[in-house]
Amino acid sequence: MFAPLLLTFVLPVVFLPFIFVSGRRPCGAAASVVAPCILNLLILLMTVPKVLSEGRYTETYQWIPALNTSLTLFVDGISLSLAIITLILIISAAVFSVGYIEEKRGSVRDYYILLAFLTVGLVGVFITSNLMVFYFCWEFMLIPTYFIIGGWGYRESYRAAFKFFIFTHAGAVFVLLGIGAVYMLTGSLDMFAAKTLLMSASPTILEWIFIAFTLGFAVKMAVVPLHMWLPDAHAEAPAPISALLSGVIIEAGAYAILRVSFGTVFPSIAGSISSTQFLYIISLLGVISAFYGAMTALAENDIKRIVAYSSISHMGYVLFGLSLYPLTEGVIGTVLHLVNHAASKGLLFLCAGAVMKQTGLRDIREMGGLASKMPLTAVSTAISSFGIAGIPAFACFISEFLIFMGGFQASNADGFFYLPTSLMIVATVFSLAYVLRLFWRVFLEKPKQETVTKLPTLMAASMLFLSFINVALGIWPGPVISLIGSAEIG
Repeated sequence: MFAPLLLTFVLPVVFLPFIFVSGRRPCGAAASVVAPCILNLLILLMTVPKVLSEGRYTETYQWIPALNTSLTLFVDGISLSLAIITLILIISAAVFSVGYIEEKRGSVRDYYILLAFLTVGLVGVFITSNLMVFYFCWEFMLIPTYFIIGGWGYRESYRAAFKFFIFTHAGAVFVLLGIGAVYMLTGSLDMFAAKTLLMSASPTILEWIFIAFTLGFAVKMAVVPLHMWLPDAHAEAPAPISALLSGVIIEAGAYAILRVSFGTVFPSIAGSISSTQFLYIISLLGVISAFYGAMTALAENDIKRIVAYSSISHMGYVLFGLSLYPLTEGVIGTVLHLVNHAASKGLLFLCAGAVMKQTGLRDIREMGGLASKMPLTAVSTAISSFGIAGIPAFACFISEFLIFMGGFQASNADGFFYLPTSLMIVATVFSLAYVLRLFWRVFLEKPKQETVTKLPTLMAASMLFLSFINVALGIWPGPVISLIGSAEIG
């Protein structure tokens, strides 16, 4: 029997021996990570027709009878969209790493083995409805990420890696408490079964479960005031892993809030005074994160820290979008923004890594005039920057537009949302300001150095690939919107 979703777990592990065999050759090791990701992409794309027609594709396997739980794998329009963009980013990061990681300390073979394990955790979070498997994948992401940041990072890499580990593991404690409470109340570890069974539970207990889940996931999402780990981890990690940290790992926190906090627990408390207050608080935290990240990025001079703070800002957009639940436009815009942000920010981190490799610099004040010396990097940076800024016809414009439309639609029912929606629109001005400053300082200002090193071919190919994805998402977002819209919301 063909089990496509189970294969997405198995394939990266099956290819591990190939990484051991070809580990001394970066191209061979990278190919052993890229090949299963491409196969997984094709496998997931095969499920699209069924998802569009039936709303969800599910596989169930007997697992732990004593706990009355099965290994349940599923994809709907939301999880499928995020799993696909995750695989695209992993492919890009693996190819980019061939020219980027070879000069770093540590074994190239070990790096790609850790990247393969990271792939299992990342994809697993998006394709399971079993809360225990979800938690396993959630925690499993930490281990390879910690060792990659520490082993192949920059100045104080292990300090940044430890900070990342402690913060996100502390958040996972709240997630585990929430899962335990759900099982205690329902006797089920399946998200969709628990959603129905929780309807008869005490609202007071459910409110605490909602808070525990949301708080735990928000740490991984790195929203203000739980963001302290992010700037150091993103700045010190190697650029390909920064692309995954910002493009997928923090977005897994947003997905988890949508799928578990809102999708599983919130329907049982919807309509209560406390549920409305929760939405207000989430909305305001989104506004604060958007402004804090943008203003700090505008003041930063380290090229990677600028992009890192930009991630905090854009998670503010996402958090605000989540506060619009269950409005269809708001939720679709939020998930689409996760996809667009992953593509745009992943590319921007790769571009930052290319600039650092070619110039040996991190401070944008020491750069300038690089557009003529690094035309491919300049064009790719422009594409990603304009996407991040929400410029029309680039990736993030339509998703931000849908979020704002959802905000104004929510305002018609609840006047509270007029103010945060208006403030979020103002935040886009600051987003444009920091990306224009970054691009001007690095590529257009008066040159400050004579020569730069040549960009390795595979790094250039990876940036071109993601640039194409960004342009496609900006010009033709319809298929992704249709896929996301096919999912059950509310």
